[in-house]
Amino acid sequence: MARVTTRFLRDESGATAIEYGLIAAMIAVVLITTMMLMGDSLYNLFDRGVGRAALTLDSATP
Repeated sequence: MARVTTRFLRDESGATAIEYGLIAAMIAVVLITTMMLMGDSLYNLFDRGVGRAALTLDSATP
């Protein structure tokens, strides 16, 4: 049993995949937090852009 435990503790296969998974999870948390904090600002920015584009298209229609 001690041999199995020692081999298990020394086994590092899969460690890289776990590290990449943790990095991806941290990036996702940062992106979600940023979007939540800046959500209204981003919405207003895109809404203003769409509004201006609509006005431009309406004024160009004969």
